[in-house]
Amino acid sequence: MKPGFQVKRRDLLKGAMAGAFAACAPRVLMAQQPVTKLTGAISVIDGGGANVTAFSSPDGLVVVDSGAQGSFDAVMAALKGLSPNGKIQTLFNTHYHLDQTANNEQFAAQGAKIVSQMRTREWMRVDYWVPDEQRYMKARPKAALPTETFRDQGSMKAGNEEIAYGYLLMAHTSGDLYVHFKGANVIAVGDVASPVRDPELDWFAGGWVGGRVDSMDLLLSISNDQTRFVPAYGPVMTKAEFKAERDMMEEVRQRIFDHVRAGEGPEDMLQGKVLDGLPRKWKDPMKFLYAAAKGAWGFYDKLGENVV
Repeated sequence: MKPGFQVKRRDLLKGAMAGAFAACAPRVLMAQQPVTKLTGAISVIDGGGANVTAFSSPDGLVVVDSGAQGSFDAVMAALKGLSPNGKIQTLFNTHYHLDQTANNEQFAAQGAKIVSQMRTREWMRVDYWVPDEQRYMKARPKAALPTETFRDQGSMKAGNEEIAYGYLLMAHTSGDLYVHFKGANVIAVGDVASPVRDPELDWFAGGWVGGRVDSMDLLLSISNDQTRFVPAYGPVMTKAEFKAERDMMEEVRQRIFDHVRAGEGPEDMLQGKVLDGLPRKWKDPMKFLYAAAKGAWGFYDKLGENVV
């Protein structure tokens, strides 16, 4: 392992300070724009800074992601405003991270069926190591766990809306899913798109840059020019915006592969200006490059025929 892969104490402290700031930021966001209407039936709710997608039908509410810690009351108030008499029928978890699943228990208490890709439930039901923070995350309570899982894809009906969902293989974690509201032409994609934040690769759970590009290609293949994409954070994206991020990630993939094949670590990549000349700036380029390099070595067989 090259020295570039060592996480320094000051970097951990910076991360802790950033996390403390992020914990405060959602309160401001909630006050500004709690609900954004996409169609007559679909809205995006600010769930403590993270996006919660809600579809209202005569059969009840279908929700994608439950929101971050401390946001349940605000999320429920927004949902009641969308459908005062509608029960929560189904909750999808796009992946296992706490900022997308923090309110699972409360949704379950409301009678919601919780759906996830099978590996998301596996991560949630056991203690696991968080390498960036050098600590264990405790298993979630049984009430917070998905009650229904799938391997590859599935579908359901809510009123007249056909809803398809499927696995996004190794895109951000090892258990990401998308939820496609076909009639409304809206796809909730979780953290597989990052219009305002650094793209995050949970390498310890299997997420890597190649999987992200492949998953974005899959999503583009099931969309059209009018499709809107709902990320885990930030504004709803058009297909053109989503494709632009995909194209940028493909460029990043090619650059990183060249450096990893040469045996370089994230510090080498940073000094080599791997992320320069791209259409966005990284807030924490070292963190991204560390995760991208670790993830790439996890899939070393994809790096080229001469890598063994």
